[in-house]
Amino acid sequence: MLERACFASVLAMKRLILLLSVVVPLGYQTSLADDWPQWFGPQRDGIWREVGIVEKLPIGGPELVWKAPIGTGYAGPAVSGGRVYVFDRTLADVTDSPDNPFKRGEIPGKESLHCLESATGKVVWSKSYDTNYTVSYAAGPRCTPVIHEGLVYTLGAEGRLFVRRVGTGDVVWEKDFVSVLKTKTPTWGFAATPLIEDDLLICLAAGDGSTVVAYDKKTGEERWRALGAKEPGYCPPRLLVEGDKRVLLIWHPEAINGLDPKSGKVLWTIPWKIKAGLTAPTPRREGKRVFFTSFYNGATMLEFVEFDKEPKVMWQTKRASEKRTEHLNSIMGTPVFHKGHLYGNCSYGQFRCLKAETGERLWESLEPVVKKEVRWGNVFVTPHEDRYFLFNEQGELLIGKFSPQGYEEISRAKLIEPDGADMRQRSIVWSHPAYANQCIFVRNDSEIKCFSLKAR
Repeated sequence: MLERACFASVLAMKRLILLLSVVVPLGYQTSLADDWPQWFGPQRDGIWREVGIVEKLPIGGPELVWKAPIGTGYAGPAVSGGRVYVFDRTLADVTDSPDNPFKRGEIPGKESLHCLESATGKVVWSKSYDTNYTVSYAAGPRCTPVIHEGLVYTLGAEGRLFVRRVGTGDVVWEKDFVSVLKTKTPTWGFAATPLIEDDLLICLAAGDGSTVVAYDKKTGEERWRALGAKEPGYCPPRLLVEGDKRVLLIWHPEAINGLDPKSGKVLWTIPWKIKAGLTAPTPRREGKRVFFTSFYNGATMLEFVEFDKEPKVMWQTKRASEKRTEHLNSIMGTPVFHKGHLYGNCSYGQFRCLKAETGERLWESLEPVVKKEVRWGNVFVTPHEDRYFLFNEQGELLIGKFSPQGYEEISRAKLIEPDGADMRQRSIVWSHPAYANQCIFVRNDSEIKCFSLKAR
């Protein structure tokens, strides 16, 4: 009897050990891993929150996990549920891209959404549709795919909105902004990644009364339209959330606006005319302050008492200039707002630190971008714990630290070739990376790569 009891005890212990050996690592991995299912990550705030990430890049750069060929485009990858979604463009066989990317024309081709295995890069499915490009910088789509509750949402450069099933790529519903809303494609295409809020998909469209359009996210039924700007700009919609208050922030080239996301009712408006419609970088918030930056017009800092009430303008750049800049004049890169200071790149690649209270410049450095002044020089900055991951337009990944005293570079590695071209035929890569599964996913105009950033 005693021997049987001892045997049973030993057997139970073995089963427990076996269970722990399976369950604990899986649970640990789940707690470590995180998706990047849309523009600016899970919480749409541009912060990477995974743990177990390298403090310093290894000599020779991070390990390449896989790479896969793709077409051209500016849309960053999205990662969700063990899949990577990348949106690209291929030309029709009889077509060539303009030598000058700033030139507009009628360029035949296809936009395609590819679903890949995030662990291997193997293609799960690809879906394409014909679309003639009329945009300047016709390399490809601009908007990062949005993955939510089994559906993937894409908005193409010419305003083609598709909602597909993640498993098969089958279309659930679609819209064509140009035909449905009777609008025109913006100069640089539709570039504001849609926002999911509750049961709505909120999009920047264009045209009188339809600067912002909200659809039922599952059926495509139109719920509301709002605002009447002549052009929508390029800034993704975002939410200002505090307690049970949720305010939709829409920045278009005529004003900064606060809306009720459920109804589209305009709660407040701060007029601000932006040259060339270049409202692009995502507004940054810390506490009750929200910061905006534009290439020509510079910066504005708003301060709120309540987000549903009109804010006051703390300070604003007075002189519109692309080169003689006072604050931050970013073309596309979104700055970081941290502990009362702003860190980001200016119009010619100067990386700067400003005091949030006054806009006073504390320092600048050319190191994070291309180490020299260059028009539209850009770097995408992603906070992680006590440091920052920076992906610059030359395809380099940097790890660094910022403080009011200066910039400290920890390490740097080349990940991908800058095979795109800007107006001046400068080689660049202008797509935001995705950080997920302890990896970085980067793309250019010919391939997508996955590198491990897991601490060893």
